Amino acid sequence: MTAPAPAVDVRRAADRFATRISWLDSKHSFSFSRHYDPANTHHGLLLVNNDDVVRPGAGFETHPHQDMEIVTWVLRGSLVHQDSTGHSGVIYPGLAQRMSAGSGILHSEKNDSWRLDGRDPHTDPVHFVQMWVLPDEQGVDPGYEQLEIDDRLLRGALVPVASGMERHDGAAAIRIRNRLAALHAARLEPGDAVDLPDAPFVHLYVPTGAVALEGSGPLGTGDAARLTMTGGRRVTATEPAEILVWEMHATLA
Repeated sequence: MTAPAPAVDVRRAADRFATRISWLDSKHSFSFSRHYDPANTHHGLLLVNNDDVVRPGAGFETHPHQDMEIVTWVLRGSLVHQDSTGHSGVIYPGLAQRMSAGSGILHSEKNDSWRLDGRDPHTDPVHFVQMWVLPDEQGVDPGYEQLEIDDRLLRGALVPVASGMERHDGAAAIRIRNRLAALHAARLEPGDAVDLPDAPFVHLYVPTGAVALEGSGPLGTGDAARLTMTGGRRVTATEPAEILVWEMHATLA
């Protein structure tokens, strides 16, 4: 197979697909649901990068998934997860969550954490990014894992938060069932700089703030860069920012 040519494909926030209904404002980096573009179905192993804002008291009712590794990263507010394997919990900023759909799972995600402890309802929306990659093996038992990532680790450094790669064994990362993929995150102040992983396929997403990508210029909130065979380029914050970076050592056909 011929190696792909080096490339940086910058995707602007305004060019994403959008789903807007009464309780949800969702931006889709790739084809998703009724939004389909055959030229925009994935980058590397990443099939979904949805940036969602859900109003209080609302959310995704129980629905099925199969043979997918789903990673959720909350930026603001809290999200209640419940699934058919008996897992339930509240996801909040700094808490990485992975759900392995495997042979089949049902789950719901709602912005209603007050119902768990009898508090008065809050008025804050929840803002989160949900990302999907295919597993190495289909039909495995469904699973769930979450892990709080120390805020001190995230500040000014790129930290693995979800990975199936052997070199991240023992790191502060939840495990995903794909040995060729890893998700990194960082919280950056102006002037902070990190080097992207030197991988054949890298997806850089800026859910909040602004950065400059070496060789490509500024990226703002909602912008992304899809890097192919470029080496580890430097990202420098130009204002307070949070970044999500997928390192991938294979691509889908």
